[in-house]
Amino acid sequence: MLNMLKSVSIVSAVLLLAACASGPKYDDMKSSIPQLASDQGRIYFYRSSSSIGAAVQPSILLNGEKVGTSKPGGFFYVDRPAGKYEASCSTEATNKVDFMLAAGQERYVKTHVEMGFLVGHVKPELIAPDQGTLDIQSLSYAPNKETSAAK
Repeated sequence: MLNMLKSVSIVSAVLLLAACASGPKYDDMKSSIPQLASDQGRIYFYRSSSSIGAAVQPSILLNGEKVGTSKPGGFFYVDRPAGKYEASCSTEATNKVDFMLAAGQERYVKTHVEMGFLVGHVKPELIAPDQGTLDIQSLSYAPNKETSAAK
């Protein structure tokens, strides 16, 4: 029985680690992030490290287009023209946040897990730039199709 509990604990720990973002930390790569084009704004998406709901990693949609995944301990960014945007995540429910993006502006969208009926709900939330900048300092880069191709 003790060996079985050890095995379950080891497998659980491995799965939890695999579920988290594992790229370079923001501080280690910030100098390689390209300068923002004058007609674009940048949106950082991120999720704090937490074992709560770690396996729940839905796609993040921006105006209906998949731009990345909500990974615990990870961040990524997309550059977009000025305009109105909707960021959303879906599990058994869809949660979204609407915001405006101006040219030259940086926005921060934090995702976090809330309790759901069958599975956790991942909710995006617009965060003030000063707080968002602090929040991503220790997170790992979890690239999406757009930013990984640009690197």
